[in-house]
Amino acid sequence: MTPTPREPAPGSERRGEHTRDRILDAAEALFADRGFEGAALRDVAARVGIRTPSLYNHFPSKEALYAAVLERVVEPVLALLAEIVQSSPAERPDSRRVVGAVMELLAQRPDLPRLVVREALAGGEHLRPLLQKVVGPVLVRAQEAVRATRGAERWGREGVPLLVLAAYHMVVGHFAIAPFYRELSGQDLLEPAAG
Repeated sequence: MTPTPREPAPGSERRGEHTRDRILDAAEALFADRGFEGAALRDVAARVGIRTPSLYNHFPSKEALYAAVLERVVEPVLALLAEIVQSSPAERPDSRRVVGAVMELLAQRPDLPRLVVREALAGGEHLRPLLQKVVGPVLVRAQEAVRATRGAERWGREGVPLLVLAAYHMVVGHFAIAPFYRELSGQDLLEPAAG
């Protein structure tokens, strides 16, 4: 006799999604604070209040968890940039509004820029393919978005990548340095009133 598959308990899928989100939040903070190598899965589990083996119900490995953390915030940025590129010239926002929109998205995940900077400085050889897959398209799409904005011709073909890199450093640097700045000055630049 073949057993009948059990239906999930009412609300169990929502609880699973909630736990997955809590795992991603904890992992994002730990990866940003300690880097990929320094963040242990047992520490992620402890922050979430679950046992370490339970993490594997949601993510098969530390690398998969890291990828999910990065992809969670990069996808909305890619969608925003794609929307700009695909819009008609009359509908395209100016570069100031684009940077503002990206800043708003990153404000929802302020640890991510710190995480990316940490990995870039560490060299993260085994994470380079993941960063190329996740962050690389953002830089390419950003160049397309800049070229599609009004007045972009003044930067010239060679200047657009430099402009994107400068904007990337400005935006990522804001979030990466804000915790350090808060420690030095007492002013929290990540608070909405500070913007």
